[in-house]
Amino acid sequence: MCDFCKPPPQESTKSCMDCSASYCNECFKIHHPWGTVKAQHEYVGPTTNFRPKILMCPEHEMERVNMYCEICRRPVCHLCKLGGCHANHRVTTMSTAYKTLKEKLSKGIEYLISKESQVKAHITQLDLLLKETEFNSERAKQEAFQSFEKLSHILEEKKFAALRAIDASKNLKLEKLQAQAEEYQGLLENNGLVGYAQEVLKETDPSCFVQTAKQLHVRIQKATESLKCFRPAAESTFEDFVVDIAKQELVLGDLTFHSNGLEIPEINELQSRMYNKALISWEWPGKRDAADTYVLEYHKLNREEESAVWQEIDVCSKSKVISDLDNDSSYAFRVRGYKGSICSAWSREVILHTSPAPVFSFLFDDKCGYNSEHLLLNPRRTSVESRAGFSLLLGSERVQAGCYTTLDYIIGDTGVTKGKHFWAFHVEPYSYLVKVGVVSSNKMQKLFHNTHDAISPRYEQDSGHDSGSEDAFFDSSQPFPLVTLGMKKFFIPTTPAASKDAASRILPLPSCLGICLDCDKGKVGFYDAGSMKCLYECKVDCSGMMYPAFALMGGAAVHLEEPVTAKYGEYDDNDI
Repeated sequence: MCDFCKPPPQESTKSCMDCSASYCNECFKIHHPWGTVKAQHEYVGPTTNFRPKILMCPEHEMERVNMYCEICRRPVCHLCKLGGCHANHRVTTMSTAYKTLKEKLSKGIEYLISKESQVKAHITQLDLLLKETEFNSERAKQEAFQSFEKLSHILEEKKFAALRAIDASKNLKLEKLQAQAEEYQGLLENNGLVGYAQEVLKETDPSCFVQTAKQLHVRIQKATESLKCFRPAAESTFEDFVVDIAKQELVLGDLTFHSNGLEIPEINELQSRMYNKALISWEWPGKRDAADTYVLEYHKLNREEESAVWQEIDVCSKSKVISDLDNDSSYAFRVRGYKGSICSAWSREVILHTSPAPVFSFLFDDKCGYNSEHLLLNPRRTSVESRAGFSLLLGSERVQAGCYTTLDYIIGDTGVTKGKHFWAFHVEPYSYLVKVGVVSSNKMQKLFHNTHDAISPRYEQDSGHDSGSEDAFFDSSQPFPLVTLGMKKFFIPTTPAASKDAASRILPLPSCLGICLDCDKGKVGFYDAGSMKCLYECKVDCSGMMYPAFALMGGAAVHLEEPVTAKYGEYDDNDI
């Protein structure tokens, strides 16, 4: 009933949760006039259950909640903190919790609003998938119906052929048995052969009897022999017409819609690689039932994004080159095959890492400081090999004590002065000693005239130097950063802060190495180019033109990583 009507009160039509009272329509308009604060009150249907304006503690009914338990994430009162179950919990003031939760909620709302375009894109994608699902389901039903109709037609033909063969065999057997039955019917008294013989026996004329009985006697003998070895003219069974469908039952029992027999393709991680572009190659576990087309999907791994948005590419071959990928990022790739409207399951996802900076392309310089007697370049200048031949043996004739064997240096034909750049290369596993790094044009003279590459004074008989003291000085005094490789090992350079344990500075040599030069920050990093993991980083003076530098000694070889081009992207097994 209305709490404000004059007697007799009217039936209440709504209740105000802020006023904790019930009203009829007229009284509600009077007490909540339009344009006032009360017009904004919350109202519901008629009720007597009004919530309190002040939130009270559920465990201490007479106490107001004035704190927030961060452990239980719920409002509590001071008694809960003093001696209740929240005594040892971390609590904060209600105003602080209000601000914190409000900020989190605001950020969450802002994030959702900022992702509105992404949500719309997902909705559009889902709408397309709904339509494609409807279309593909009808197409799949039609193809399945046609397949079963084909099987049914084959079975019907086989059924009628088997029934016709059985009928033909039945008719032949019936004819034989009927003829044999009639023959034996004539052996009965007063029937057929026996009746005729009995009449012949009544003949009294000898000449007529002999003439007739001669042929009759032959027939009687045949009938007698057939009685002695009776055998039906045909078998009554049809064992030769039993249809064996055991194998067919197994085949039909395994008849499913699993990918229409398509196997799941596998991404070949050995043939796939990431450099200036991504080359993704895949293959089939078997040669049977290869797909007609493929769909390659990839997406960037981002910890902030909870749901990945896959980029889709239709491919007609078994490899694809993908460009325009972000540097210093990780991408997941997967592929599936299509044959008609039926597709295989997705392959296992493969994660590849892009280079930390744009790829820098160069060739080995065959002019500046190049020693053609010791080094051998291939025609394309992408590979260099050191030759420990007669020249090295002839040069060692003047050596009477231990010495440093000559390091043969070679640089790239292109340099950089600014920006961030990355290049990769392979070092042959048999290589004895290779040094790699960068050199500035300001210090190029020291590179090709390094006195430490000649005979060491510490090995001369009259030098007075002891062994080992100059090695550390040599590493620390180099005018350019070079890292030592060799004997399938990667040696981290010695530094004052480095561990004294030599074993901790020796790493396995990666199959492909990379160097990242940041001219703006004055840093150079050495990477495992397969996983893009930084193995060592140091500062470098980038005051001049910076060139890639390499040094080889003894038997060694270095091959520059070949950039990924479009020619890798569209080939098929049939074209190879």
